[in-house]
Amino acid sequence: MPQVAGKEVGPIGFGLMGLTARPGVSYPEARSLAALRSAVSTGCTLWNGGEFYGTPTYNSMTLLRRYFIEYPEDADKVVICIKGGVDLSAGHPRPDGSAAQMSKSMKNILAQLGGTKKVDMFECARRDPNVPLQETFGALKEFIDAGKLGGISLSEVSAATIHEAAAITKVLAVEIELSLWSTDALRNGIVEACAKHDIPLMAYCPLGMGMLTGQIKSPSDIPPNDFRHRFPRFQPENFDINIELVRQVEALAAKKGCTPAQFALGWLVALSRRPDMPTIIPIPGSTTSERVEENAKAAELSDEEMAEIDATLAKFEVLGGRWPEGLPVNT
Repeated sequence: MPQVAGKEVGPIGFGLMGLTARPGVSYPEARSLAALRSAVSTGCTLWNGGEFYGTPTYNSMTLLRRYFIEYPEDADKVVICIKGGVDLSAGHPRPDGSAAQMSKSMKNILAQLGGTKKVDMFECARRDPNVPLQETFGALKEFIDAGKLGGISLSEVSAATIHEAAAITKVLAVEIELSLWSTDALRNGIVEACAKHDIPLMAYCPLGMGMLTGQIKSPSDIPPNDFRHRFPRFQPENFDINIELVRQVEALAAKKGCTPAQFALGWLVALSRRPDMPTIIPIPGSTTSERVEENAKAAELSDEEMAEIDATLAKFEVLGGRWPEGLPVNT
């Protein structure tokens, strides 16, 4: 079993964003708590949330606090990673890696958790290009030394930042987008950097923002106000081409006798077996126990099946950028 932040976790993690951060969408608390409970029972014990995943009064931390009050015995069973370091005062998110923002974020996160759970890892959602990493990490070290924070992880960073950070502090994990739908990290040095420094990689959006589940057949299947309408890969001019990859994944999954989601997650887990690869832990988001349980049963893919996927990917190029224009990626 993989280890993150000094604890053994399951091969599949759990992304918390969808439980609290969908504008105009809310789920009954009992349903969300049941999804978290299923994550623990199925071994999906690496949890990834955000200070800004939701509102100031309902977000990852307030939901986690409610969960750990209900199930205090689960607090030591999970590793939680919380993103912060974002200034929202200007009306739009701006990376802020200053010592003042680190202190503000950590104090807010700890206060909202209410002592129910230690923060195992904290990561800035994006690197602040205007603040040296030494300042950012130095401010976080105060919380580590006080026993309030387990350590530092990185989010959406470049290979150069990983190397720079690893020379300053122990990096417990790197969170980056990686899936059959988004393979950039396999070519831009990020995976190699994680392997070199023995850093586990948390693969966010491992199901391509839902695309690889096979449940989205056309842009009209995405709710009208859904954030995905802003993303280039979901635009009509790209969608009709990109759906072909989904059809190929569906065919491979049918041949394997699993769901497309289980196949896509199994591919990520199997990548870790290859030489010079880091430990890769997909962190799919789920809002129901049923989906958590499905994702926990990732397909076990053979080397021959992985070679078949390699051949498929070599013939296919996903069209459109990963994020809308203007948003920083791999900083």
